[in-house]
Amino acid sequence: MDRRRFLSAIPALPTAAAAAAQPPAAPPADPPRVLSPTGADLGTLAAELERVAAATRYSLRFPNPRFPAFAEYRTAARAAVLDALGYFPDKVEPRPEVTDRVDRRDHVRERVLFNTSPASRVPAYVLVPKGLKGPAPAVIDLHSHGGMFLFGKEKVIDLGPNHPAMTEYHRTNYDGRPTATELVRRGYVVVTIDALMFGERRVVVDADAAAGWDRSQYTPDDVRRLNAVCRGKESTVVKGLTLAGATWPGVVAWDDMRTVDYVATRPDVDPKRIGCLGISMGGYRAAYLTALDDRITAGCVVGFMSAVPPMRKAHLDTHSFVHFLPGLHRLMDFPDLAALAAPRALLVQQCRQDRLFPPEGMTAAVDRIAEVYRAAGSARQFERRFFDEPHRFTRAMQDDAFTWLDRHLKA
Repeated sequence: MDRRRFLSAIPALPTAAAAAAQPPAAPPADPPRVLSPTGADLGTLAAELERVAAATRYSLRFPNPRFPAFAEYRTAARAAVLDALGYFPDKVEPRPEVTDRVDRRDHVRERVLFNTSPASRVPAYVLVPKGLKGPAPAVIDLHSHGGMFLFGKEKVIDLGPNHPAMTEYHRTNYDGRPTATELVRRGYVVVTIDALMFGERRVVVDADAAAGWDRSQYTPDDVRRLNAVCRGKESTVVKGLTLAGATWPGVVAWDDMRTVDYVATRPDVDPKRIGCLGISMGGYRAAYLTALDDRITAGCVVGFMSAVPPMRKAHLDTHSFVHFLPGLHRLMDFPDLAALAAPRALLVQQCRQDRLFPPEGMTAAVDRIAEVYRAAGSARQFERRFFDEPHRFTRAMQDDAFTWLDRHLKA
């Protein structure tokens, strides 16, 4: 380098050193926003959710100026609900197969497989009272969720002996008295199936194949671990069914209606005296089944009833993906769906200490159902009860529900 070039470079040296000492440029700052507690499951998105919901008008509820008569309205509303459920396989004959039969002293327990679609055979238990003198009333007992994926239909039956996980489930959710076993002792033929994602229709991922399929061999730690895996797969089930052109609530509701098909074919059942009941997710299923299938003479919904708007703030995380049906709530609130059961008998039992639902939502829901039943001219066919209990189906609640079923199915 010659002298002139060297001297010309000297003034630049301090400038370069100073630049190197400066901190790197920061990314653009966000506009100021004060973050205050929202008490909402969606946090800062809760306000946006309410802005979206503001456009909802519940266009398909009764009374409705488009449908002066309730029967006309119910036909249109059911068609819309079925469309939202989005699952329409070809109907098939049940073609039942009894794979096991166990004598339980006062009743017989059958394990049955039957078709609900061309591609699906669903496992069920059927409990039949001994000494029937003719076709009996039947109850479809719809199992709950409860975070227990490894078992489905077993939740409502005393298999004697039971898996320890089921003994505890019966204690905490059914007050130690599983409902199907009690109903068969009261003279009902009882049918309960595994809903999709539960029991024999659960998810077992490749990483858990070493645990095997036989649940009788699962330890309590196995049950906890495998349930956690299934819970994490709920969103995957929703994604898969969406890509298959269906919905999870749609498959569940379809299978429950096809269970009525099967029950109605049994020679030991009077097809004019079929009821259903369930708690929690079972109550959700009972609401759909009673609303959509006129063959259900009486439906009992336990621990699952709320108006939707009060749930949006802080009662989203308390529920499974199976309880959310895209498209339904553009048209109607959940109690509007339940009220499609009119003029048939409907009982809703609720728990005042239930943390899964807001108290104002529970009250608004049964008020709304009562309003629709009155407008449909069948006010006396709807009954509601509140029990000072947490989210469970106690013996006192069961006795009340069974007495109500007796009145409608044994008269």
